[in-house]
Amino acid sequence: MADYTTVSIPKELGNRVEETIEGTSFTSTSDLVRFLLRSIVIQQEPDGTVTEEDFAEVTDQLRDLGYLD
Repeated sequence: MADYTTVSIPKELGNRVEETIEGTSFTSTSDLVRFLLRSIVIQQEPDGTVTEEDFAEVTDQLRDLGYLD
């Protein structure tokens, strides 16, 4: 089981995120934050390695957001 930490954001931003994720596969603000942070970290990896699992997750999320067909 993974260990977790807490990230604080302003309530107004949290409310906007909740509105934004309605109708997507994101089930919570935490899901969206994890997705965004993973995306940023993957882009910053020195060798540019992206696992098939990483790619599939990013692709699924972008499709759910309407960016991919």
